[in-house]
Amino acid sequence: MRATCTPTGPVIPSSLRTSPPRSTRPVQRRAAPPSRPPYRPFTTRLVHDPAVHDPAAHDPAGHDPAVNDPLDHHGDVELDGTLVDFAVNVRVSEPPPWLATELRAAVDTLAAYPRPDAARAALARRHGVADAMVLPTNGAAEAFGLLAAALAPRHPVVVHPQFTEPEAALRRAGRVVHRHVLDPATGFALGASTLDVECDLVVVGNPTNPTGVLHARATLDGLRAPGRVVVVDEAFMDAVPGEPESLISTEMTDLLVLRSLTKTWALAGLRAGYVVGDPALVARLAAVQPHWSVNSLAAVAMERASTAAAVAEATAAAGELAGWRDHLVRGLHRLGLHVQRSSAPFVLAEVGTGVREALRANGYAVRRGDTFPGLGPQWVRIAVRDPHTTDGLLRELAGVLTRAEELTA
Repeated sequence: MRATCTPTGPVIPSSLRTSPPRSTRPVQRRAAPPSRPPYRPFTTRLVHDPAVHDPAAHDPAGHDPAVNDPLDHHGDVELDGTLVDFAVNVRVSEPPPWLATELRAAVDTLAAYPRPDAARAALARRHGVADAMVLPTNGAAEAFGLLAAALAPRHPVVVHPQFTEPEAALRRAGRVVHRHVLDPATGFALGASTLDVECDLVVVGNPTNPTGVLHARATLDGLRAPGRVVVVDEAFMDAVPGEPESLISTEMTDLLVLRSLTKTWALAGLRAGYVVGDPALVARLAAVQPHWSVNSLAAVAMERASTAAAVAEATAAAGELAGWRDHLVRGLHRLGLHVQRSSAPFVLAEVGTGVREALRANGYAVRRGDTFPGLGPQWVRIAVRDPHTTDGLLRELAGVLTRAEELTA
């Protein structure tokens, strides 16, 4: 069962709560929001040309006025410096001391133009592939822009719900994007046979942001077809112990995998990502990449994070994170909420409308779900944090749900 909702907030049946809330802070009432178009659910459809796209048609809950398009909304927008952060998917708040020391030492090299050759070689060794199969990038986001510019797909398909930057980058490049929207009733399962046969580029996340779904390697391999490039966003794969479903291998014909150092090593401000894949495709991306796009500090981070010791540390962190995630999921289940099974450092929960705003009013930020194609305002993405911090969120969430029930009793 899951929370039902009314204009005043979500309602959760009392039989689904096992303990009373411990928070006594009153709900901060807000003025009624201005009238907006009713929520329009996303479906598999053709996305209009960027010039005629109407963001208001996909702004059901009052999107941040500083963001013109829901595809440009990201978790950091939820924060204002005063909220407990469950919105951003970075595992820790700062890089580990050993990595911070390496980065400080590298400051002395900043007078020279950056050369990421050593980083490329280190990443290739880390994954057991040839150097020609690796391209360091200015974060994974740059890689999506390079894909749109270099490959010029005629019939790109983006599998949703997922990170919105791939579609946004394709649209900025003037591509007409097709959406393949997965069904929450099936656990957002992916069936390769249902893709449009005309598709010459398909982009999918694994594990997927925001659902946390980890697709089987065999399922993703099934997307590969003559004349089609498959792009897999594995930005969160290093949060999966052992990475069993990664598609990185020595044979990656017409296949590209995108990776990021941001989430595990707390390097969002450094912009450190990379592409691994078909060397012919990697060369095409490199041909359109701006000179010196990867800065010297990012290159050092890539090199140091690729050592055997760093990989072992990341693997241990993934195991710890799995325990923290289980703690969060158990708490959400005790509140009677529907939670999507996750293999990522976040979970997707169906909490009802009004819950995100109420949590925010009481000091907690979670990621809104309705800017992800295929999800509505009843969904939120909750980042995994340590159990102590998570318990604070769960207490506040229990209070929000109880107060909503009392208002509608």
